Amino acid sequence: MIVLNSLTVIVCAYADDRWETLCRATGMALKQMTTDDELIVVVDHNEPLLERCRAAFDDCVVLANTQRRGLSGARNTALQRARGAVIVFLDDDAIPLDGWLDALRAPYADQRVFGVGGVTRPRWPGDQPKWFPAEFLWVVGCSHLGLPTVQGPVRNLTGANMSFRQAVFEQVGGFAETLGRNGKRPLGCEETELCIRLTQANPGALLLYDPSARVEHHMTKQRKTFGYFVRRCWAEGLSKAEVSRRVGRSDALSSERDYTRRVLPQGIWLGLRQAIRGDLSGIARSSAIATGLAVTTAGYCSGALLSHSGRK
Repeated sequence: MIVLNSLTVIVCAYADDRWETLCRATGMALKQMTTDDELIVVVDHNEPLLERCRAAFDDCVVLANTQRRGLSGARNTALQRARGAVIVFLDDDAIPLDGWLDALRAPYADQRVFGVGGVTRPRWPGDQPKWFPAEFLWVVGCSHLGLPTVQGPVRNLTGANMSFRQAVFEQVGGFAETLGRNGKRPLGCEETELCIRLTQANPGALLLYDPSARVEHHMTKQRKTFGYFVRRCWAEGLSKAEVSRRVGRSDALSSERDYTRRVLPQGIWLGLRQAIRGDLSGIARSSAIATGLAVTTAGYCSGALLSHSGRK
């Protein structure tokens, strides 16, 4: 039974080495819940971790992923059990800050709002690499430069910190299980594909980005490397090609066109100006932006060609 104004928070886990952040994420979520809310932890095909969660989390529902291995399958498993009017998705390495859940809940008073997401800030081990451009923070699953600075509509929400009405999934179905992360394979865009399906089915629907709903996304040392940056850009291009095939290129690339034409050129010029003023790492950031764009575009073209060949 769905309870009016209630929330179901879903946290998907798969890796033993994220135990500490998983415990912190669930603890902070529980602190912000009302009596009608619920927390579901889904473990993705990891039996020892599943038993550990069942032993440790007696104040939430713990499930095994019964669908296809990967993040999308784990989310879909939880959706079959969720009873909240609004479904919130939180990564197992993302720690909610104070006021997070109230900020996600409040906009649903407007019936036009079908989804709400918030800021995902990176928490690096040490300092953020000087070469890493803020325009490409999406590479590590965080909010990038160019997103709204106040509450406003967006095309799609970001998986580490997002929510939707339960009715969305009843209408358009769950997450595409051939998209999304699977173990260490850094694919993505399942959230983008779902959001586009949602708005195609409901042209007046609003998806809101609210910077007051904040989480801290814990980064690993691997994500500080240039090799990870390049691999993730390539995977994003491949994923965007698959999303284009599913929902149409116009909708699949609508936000990317503005991002490429407005945000990235500004970032390149800013880096060069910073270098002229003495911050030589500005050159590295400008170069990373150009490299990231080129690799993502190449990944998209490769994915589009593979898709086209597969249809012949």
